[in-house]
Amino acid sequence: MTTTNSFELQAPAKINLTLEILGRRSDGYHNIASVMQAVSLYDTLTFEHAADGEIVLDCADPALAGNPRDNLVWRAARLLQQARGVPAGARITLEKGIPVAAGLGGGSSDAAATLRGLDRLWNLGLQPRELQNLASLLGSDVTFFLHGGTALAEGRGEQVTPLRPLTGVWFVLVTPPLATGDKTSLVYNLLRPYEHTNGVLTRRLVDMLAAGAVPPTTMLYNGLEDAVFRAFDALDDVRRQVVAAGGESVRVTGAGPSLFVYCPTEEAARAIATALAADAVLAYVVQPVAGTAV
Repeated sequence: MTTTNSFELQAPAKINLTLEILGRRSDGYHNIASVMQAVSLYDTLTFEHAADGEIVLDCADPALAGNPRDNLVWRAARLLQQARGVPAGARITLEKGIPVAAGLGGGSSDAAATLRGLDRLWNLGLQPRELQNLASLLGSDVTFFLHGGTALAEGRGEQVTPLRPLTGVWFVLVTPPLATGDKTSLVYNLLRPYEHTNGVLTRRLVDMLAAGAVPPTTMLYNGLEDAVFRAFDALDDVRRQVVAAGGESVRVTGAGPSLFVYCPTEEAARAIATALAADAVLAYVVQPVAGTAV
C-alpha cells in the first residue's frame, strides 16, 4: 500500500436554512427534512503518518479536553482503519475554528474530513458509497459534509441530495456561550408534537433553489427553534441584541444555540457584526461555500 505526504484539509461549518422535524422513528431518532448549507467558517485538520496501527489525535482546544477517543475524529479514523483492515497509523492535528456544540456541525464536519483525509493519506481509493456508508455510522450530519455545499438532508439526516448552489448572500453567525451537557437530546426532549411538520416548507425552498432564485428570509424555518429557546433561557436576550444590531430575521441553526442572520450583501453583514462587536458580542461574517464531489 503506497502513501502520500502530510497535508491539511479544511472542514466547514454548516447552517440549516430549513429544518423540519417530521416525527419520531422507532429507533429513537427523528425523521427530518432540511436544506443545509456549508459556510466559510472552518476547522483545519492536518494528516501525517504515525507508527503502524496507531491513531493519534492532537487538539489544543480546551473545550475538547479529555479522552481523544471520545472525539468523532478519532472514532472516524478507527472506523475506517478497522473497516478496511489498514495496518498503517496516522497522526491528526485538529485546529478548531468552529465553536463546539453550537449547532454548526463542527464535529460532524471534522469526521467527514477525517474519512476523506485518511482515504488520501493511506491511498485507499474508496468509492463514494463506501465513504457514505461509513459516514452514516458516525452521525446524522456526517454524510452531508462529504458533499458540503447546498443539499437536502432527509431520513435522520444521512440521506443527502446535492442542490443547486446558493450564491449571492451572506450570513452573520452568533454563538453565545450557553453550553449544556447533551444539548441535542435536551432540545429534542423539549420538542412538542404540534411542532412537527410535513416537509412542505423544505420542498418549497428546494424548488426555489432549483429555479436559481435567491430565497427570501421568509423561507427560512427551524422546527426546533422554540424548543431551543426553551432550553436556553438567556438566548432570547442574545436574539434581541442581534435584532438591535440590525438583524431583521434571526434564526436558530440546528439544535442551537447558534443564531444566524441572512443578509443580501457583505456590507450589510459586516455592519451587523460591527454593531454586535460594539456590544461585546462575537459574530462571524460568512458566505456559502460550494460542495465537493464524493
